[in-house]
Amino acid sequence: MIKGRRVLAVSLARGGSKSIPKKNIALICGRPLISYTIDAARQSQYIDDFIVSTDDEEIAAVASKLGADVPFRRPPELSTDTASSAGALCHAVLYMEQLRQQKYDIIVELMVTNPLKTSEQIDTSVEMLHARQADSVIAVTQVWDQHPARIKKIEDGRILDFCIHEPREMRRQDLTPSAYVRCGSIYTLNRDYLLATRNRYGSDKSYALIIPEDESVNIDSVTDFQIAELRIARRLASHKLRAVDGYPSSDVPSNQSP
Repeated sequence: MIKGRRVLAVSLARGGSKSIPKKNIALICGRPLISYTIDAARQSQYIDDFIVSTDDEEIAAVASKLGADVPFRRPPELSTDTASSAGALCHAVLYMEQLRQQKYDIIVELMVTNPLKTSEQIDTSVEMLHARQADSVIAVTQVWDQHPARIKKIEDGRILDFCIHEPREMRRQDLTPSAYVRCGSIYTLNRDYLLATRNRYGSDKSYALIIPEDESVNIDSVTDFQIAELRIARRLASHKLRAVDGYPSSDVPSNQSP
C-alpha cells in the first residue's frame, strides 16, 4: 500500500487471440506467457489485489493454478475483437469494489503481452502516479528505425517523407525530438479518471515511464513471440552467469524464478 491508497492490478487475458491461438497461456521458455506477469504482480510492494479478467475457462484454470485470482468470467460483449481495454478494466474495477466493499485509488493494467516487465517497473509507475497526482502513467520505449523522420510514403513509385523531413546523412540516434511508442506493458491509472473518461491515457496529466528497449516487447505475432523468447533466454543466461560470479540472490530479475 502507498500512503493509504489502495491499488488494484488487472491483467486482461481474453481467449480470442487470432495471431497466436491461446496466446496468453502459450509456453514461452517452458512457462505459460501469463506466468511472467503473475510473478511480477505478486512481487510488487504496492499491489493490494491482483486479478485476471478472462472469458476463457482454460486461461482461467491456468492463471488460478499459477496463483492468480480469477473472480469472474468477463462478459461476452467485453471480450470481442472490438471491445475496448478501458471498458474491460472498468468492469473489473466495479466488480472488485462491489466484491470487497471498498474503493480502490489506483488501477494498474499489467499487459500479458510483455513478459519482460518487472515488479520494480510496476512500483515505479505507482510512485510516479501518486507523486505527480497524474491521471495515468504509461510505459513507453524509445524507437530508432521507426522514428517518424525515417518513416516514408510512396507516391507514383517515389519515396517521400511521410510527415517529418529526414535530414541527409543524419544518424538515427541524432534525430530530434526523440520518439517513443507505447510498449504494451504497464498502464497505471487514477481510478476516478479511468471511470469518468473510460480512457487509459491521453490527458495533459499522462506521464511516461520509459522502459529500456531490451525489456520491451508487445507480443502480437509469431515474430514478436520469438523475440520475447530470445530476450527471456538471454535474461536467464545472464542471471546464471551472475550467480556463478558470486552476485547476491537479490540480483535476480524480479519477474524470474530463482
